[in-house]
Amino acid sequence: MKRQDNRAFDELRPVRIVPDYIIFPEGSILISMGDTKVICNVTVESGIPHWIKASGKPGGWITAEYSLLPRSTHTRSNREFGGFSGRTQEVRRLIGRSLRAGFNLEKLEEYTCIVDCDVIQADGGTRTASITGGYIALCTALNKMVEEGKMSADVFLEPIAAISVGVVNGTPMLDLNYQEDSIADVDMNLVMNRSGEYVEIQGSSEKAPFSRESMEILLDYGEKGIEKLFKIQERYLK
Repeated sequence: MKRQDNRAFDELRPVRIVPDYIIFPEGSILISMGDTKVICNVTVESGIPHWIKASGKPGGWITAEYSLLPRSTHTRSNREFGGFSGRTQEVRRLIGRSLRAGFNLEKLEEYTCIVDCDVIQADGGTRTASITGGYIALCTALNKMVEEGKMSADVFLEPIAAISVGVVNGTPMLDLNYQEDSIADVDMNLVMNRSGEYVEIQGSSEKAPFSRESMEILLDYGEKGIEKLFKIQERYLK
Protein backbone atom coordinates (compact mmCIF):
# COMPACT_ATOMS: atom_id res chain seq x y z
CA MET A 1 0.00 0.00 0.00
CA LYS A 2 1.23 3.50 -0.90
CA ARG A 3 0.12 6.88 0.38
CA GLN A 4 -1.31 9.18 -2.29
CA ASP A 5 1.40 11.80 -1.70
CA ASN A 6 4.14 9.13 -1.73
CA ARG A 7 5.18 9.80 1.88
CA ALA A 8 6.56 7.01 4.02
CA PHE A 9 4.08 5.77 6.62
CA ASP A 10 6.13 7.48 9.39
CA GLU A 11 6.79 10.73 7.49
CA LEU A 12 5.43 14.20 8.26
CA ARG A 13 3.91 16.40 5.62
CA PRO A 14 6.05 19.46 4.74
CA VAL A 15 5.88 22.00 7.57
CA ARG A 16 6.19 25.73 6.96
CA ILE A 17 6.07 28.57 9.49
CA VAL A 18 5.50 32.20 8.52
CA PRO A 19 6.28 34.38 11.58
CA ASP A 20 4.60 37.74 12.23
CA TYR A 21 1.87 36.81 9.77
CA ILE A 22 -0.52 39.43 11.20
CA ILE A 23 1.12 42.67 12.35
CA PHE A 24 -1.23 43.61 15.21
CA PRO A 25 -1.20 40.70 17.72
CA GLU A 26 1.52 40.27 20.34
CA GLY A 27 2.40 36.99 18.65
CA SER A 28 1.32 35.70 15.24
CA ILE A 29 2.27 32.90 12.85
CA LEU A 30 0.87 31.00 9.91
CA ILE A 31 1.58 27.27 10.20
CA SER A 32 1.20 25.00 7.19
CA MET A 33 1.31 21.22 7.46
CA GLY A 34 0.84 19.97 3.95
CA ASP A 35 -2.33 21.64 2.71
CA THR A 36 -3.61 22.43 6.22
CA LYS A 37 -3.08 26.10 7.07
CA VAL A 38 -3.81 27.72 10.43
CA ILE A 39 -3.30 31.30 11.58
CA CYS A 40 -2.36 31.45 15.28
CA ASN A 41 -2.68 34.89 16.88
CA VAL A 42 -1.94 35.67 20.53
CA THR A 43 -3.47 38.56 22.46
CA VAL A 44 -2.04 39.42 25.88
CA GLU A 45 -4.49 41.26 28.12
CA SER A 46 -3.95 42.69 31.60
CA GLY A 47 -6.21 40.99 34.12
CA ILE A 48 -7.36 37.44 34.85
CA PRO A 49 -10.72 35.63 34.96
CA HIS A 50 -12.71 36.32 38.12
CA TRP A 51 -12.67 32.67 39.19
CA ILE A 52 -8.85 32.68 39.27
CA LYS A 53 -8.81 35.91 41.25
CA ALA A 54 -11.38 34.48 43.66
CA SER A 55 -9.21 31.42 44.25
CA GLY A 56 -6.45 33.62 45.65
CA LYS A 57 -3.79 31.82 43.61
CA PRO A 58 -1.12 34.03 42.02
CA GLY A 59 -0.56 34.03 38.29
CA GLY A 60 -2.29 34.37 34.97
CA TRP A 61 -4.20 32.31 32.43
CA ILE A 62 -3.91 30.90 28.92
CA THR A 63 -7.02 30.11 26.89
CA ALA A 64 -7.69 29.26 23.25
CA GLU A 65 -10.29 29.79 20.57
CA TYR A 66 -10.67 27.73 17.39
CA SER A 67 -12.64 28.22 14.22
CA LEU A 68 -12.93 26.94 10.67
CA LEU A 69 -13.38 29.58 7.99
CA PRO A 70 -16.46 28.88 5.84
CA ARG A 71 -14.50 27.69 2.77
CA SER A 72 -11.56 26.16 4.61
CA THR A 73 -13.19 22.79 3.90
CA HIS A 74 -14.36 20.99 0.75
CA THR A 75 -17.87 22.31 1.26
CA ARG A 76 -18.83 25.53 2.99
CA SER A 77 -18.95 25.42 6.79
CA ASN A 78 -21.46 27.75 8.41
CA ARG A 79 -20.13 30.41 10.75
CA GLU A 80 -20.97 29.72 14.37
CA PHE A 81 -23.29 32.29 15.91
CA GLY A 82 -24.95 32.10 19.30
CA GLY A 83 -22.80 29.27 20.62
CA PHE A 84 -20.16 26.77 19.62
CA SER A 85 -20.73 23.29 18.23
CA GLY A 86 -19.67 20.33 20.35
CA ARG A 87 -16.64 19.75 18.13
CA THR A 88 -15.48 23.36 18.38
CA GLN A 89 -15.85 23.30 22.18
CA GLU A 90 -13.82 20.10 22.39
CA VAL A 91 -11.02 21.38 20.13
CA ARG A 92 -10.65 24.77 21.80
CA ARG A 93 -10.44 23.11 25.24
CA LEU A 94 -7.84 20.65 23.95
CA ILE A 95 -5.70 23.47 22.56
CA GLY A 96 -5.96 25.48 25.78
CA ARG A 97 -5.11 22.50 28.03
CA SER A 98 -2.18 21.55 25.85
CA LEU A 99 -0.65 25.02 25.70
CA ARG A 100 -1.02 25.62 29.44
CA ALA A 101 1.22 22.58 29.99
CA GLY A 102 4.13 24.48 28.45
CA PHE A 103 4.09 27.48 30.79
CA ASN A 104 4.29 28.30 34.49
CA LEU A 105 1.00 30.10 35.03
CA GLU A 106 2.14 31.41 38.44
CA LYS A 107 4.89 33.36 36.63
CA LEU A 108 2.45 34.81 34.12
CA GLU A 109 1.72 37.62 36.57
CA GLU A 110 -1.89 38.80 36.17
CA TYR A 111 -2.07 38.49 32.41
CA THR A 112 -4.45 36.49 30.24
CA CYS A 113 -3.18 35.12 26.93
CA ILE A 114 -5.83 34.38 24.31
CA VAL A 115 -4.66 32.13 21.47
CA ASP A 116 -6.93 32.41 18.42
CA CYS A 117 -6.48 29.53 16.00
CA ASP A 118 -8.27 30.18 12.71
CA VAL A 119 -8.17 27.44 10.10
CA ILE A 120 -8.03 28.97 6.64
CA GLN A 121 -7.53 25.64 4.87
CA ALA A 122 -8.34 22.24 6.36
CA ASP A 123 -6.76 19.04 5.08
CA GLY A 124 -6.56 17.00 8.29
CA GLY A 125 -4.73 17.63 11.56
CA THR A 126 -6.09 21.13 12.19
CA ARG A 127 -6.19 20.77 15.99
CA THR A 128 -2.64 19.41 16.21
CA ALA A 129 -1.33 22.13 13.87
CA SER A 130 -3.08 24.70 16.09
CA ILE A 131 -1.26 23.39 19.17
CA THR A 132 2.16 23.24 17.50
CA GLY A 133 1.73 26.68 15.93
CA GLY A 134 0.00 28.16 18.96
CA TYR A 135 3.04 27.32 21.08
CA ILE A 136 5.33 29.28 18.74
CA ALA A 137 2.96 32.27 18.73
CA LEU A 138 2.70 32.19 22.54
CA CYS A 139 6.48 32.09 22.94
CA THR A 140 6.81 35.04 20.57
CA ALA A 141 4.35 37.08 22.62
CA LEU A 142 5.77 36.15 26.04
CA ASN A 143 9.37 36.66 24.96
CA LYS A 144 8.45 40.29 24.28
CA MET A 145 6.95 40.55 27.77
CA VAL A 146 10.12 39.11 29.31
CA GLU A 147 12.31 41.50 27.33
CA GLU A 148 10.18 44.41 28.53
CA GLY A 149 10.63 43.27 32.14
CA LYS A 150 6.93 42.54 32.64
CA MET A 151 7.49 38.93 33.71
CA SER A 152 10.23 36.45 34.53
CA ALA A 153 11.79 34.08 32.00
CA ASP A 154 10.71 31.35 34.44
CA VAL A 155 7.31 31.55 32.76
CA PHE A 156 8.61 29.06 30.17
CA LEU A 157 8.49 25.38 31.10
CA GLU A 158 8.84 23.03 28.12
CA PRO A 159 7.99 23.14 24.42
CA ILE A 160 4.67 21.58 23.44
CA ALA A 161 3.84 20.01 20.07
CA ALA A 162 1.16 17.72 18.68
CA ILE A 163 0.55 15.37 15.76
CA SER A 164 -2.09 12.99 14.46
CA VAL A 165 -1.59 9.29 13.83
CA GLY A 166 -3.96 6.62 12.66
CA VAL A 167 -4.56 3.25 11.05
CA VAL A 168 -5.74 3.31 7.44
CA ASN A 169 -6.72 0.05 5.76
CA GLY A 170 -4.84 -1.81 8.47
CA THR A 171 -1.66 0.27 8.13
CA PRO A 172 -0.40 2.64 10.89
CA MET A 173 0.40 6.13 9.56
CA LEU A 174 1.74 9.46 10.80
CA ASP A 175 0.20 12.88 10.12
CA LEU A 176 -2.98 11.92 8.28
CA ASN A 177 -4.37 14.21 5.61
CA TYR A 178 -8.11 14.53 5.06
CA GLN A 179 -8.41 11.67 2.57
CA GLU A 180 -6.63 9.31 4.96
CA ASP A 181 -8.43 10.58 8.03
CA SER A 182 -11.86 10.23 6.41
CA ILE A 183 -11.39 6.48 5.90
CA ALA A 184 -9.23 5.73 8.96
CA ASP A 185 -9.85 2.61 11.02
CA VAL A 186 -8.25 4.34 14.03
CA ASP A 187 -7.84 8.07 14.64
CA MET A 188 -5.54 9.45 17.33
CA ASN A 189 -4.05 12.80 18.38
CA LEU A 190 -0.92 13.01 20.52
CA VAL A 191 0.35 16.01 22.51
CA MET A 192 3.80 15.84 24.11
CA ASN A 193 6.35 18.00 25.89
CA ARG A 194 10.07 18.20 25.11
CA SER A 195 10.89 15.67 27.86
CA GLY A 196 8.92 13.03 25.96
CA GLU A 197 5.99 13.04 28.39
CA TYR A 198 2.41 12.88 27.16
CA VAL A 199 0.20 15.88 27.77
CA GLU A 200 -2.81 14.30 26.10
CA ILE A 201 -3.76 11.26 24.04
CA GLN A 202 -7.05 11.30 22.13
CA GLY A 203 -7.74 8.05 20.32
CA SER A 204 -10.66 6.02 19.12
CA SER A 205 -11.55 3.14 16.86
CA GLU A 206 -13.57 4.44 13.95
CA LYS A 207 -14.33 1.09 12.33
CA ALA A 208 -12.68 -1.79 14.16
CA PRO A 209 -10.86 -2.36 17.47
CA PHE A 210 -7.08 -2.11 17.38
CA SER A 211 -4.37 -4.10 19.08
CA ARG A 212 -1.76 -3.05 21.61
CA GLU A 213 0.86 -3.74 18.93
CA SER A 214 -0.80 -1.19 16.62
CA MET A 215 -1.04 1.25 19.52
CA GLU A 216 2.69 1.00 20.18
CA ILE A 217 3.52 1.58 16.51
CA LEU A 218 1.29 4.67 16.51
CA LEU A 219 2.99 6.00 19.65
CA ASP A 220 6.43 5.40 18.09
CA TYR A 221 5.39 7.19 14.89
CA GLY A 222 3.93 10.05 16.91
CA GLU A 223 7.05 10.51 19.04
CA LYS A 224 9.22 10.53 15.93
CA GLY A 225 7.02 13.15 14.25
CA ILE A 226 6.78 15.35 17.35
CA GLU A 227 10.56 15.28 17.79
CA LYS A 228 10.86 16.77 14.30
CA LEU A 229 8.25 19.39 15.16
CA PHE A 230 10.26 20.42 18.24
CA LYS A 231 13.29 21.01 16.02
CA ILE A 232 11.18 23.14 13.67
CA GLN A 233 9.86 25.15 16.63
CA GLU A 234 13.38 25.71 17.93
CA ARG A 235 14.57 26.93 14.55
CA TYR A 236 11.85 29.57 14.31
CA LEU A 237 12.01 30.65 17.94
CA LYS A 238 15.69 31.49 17.60
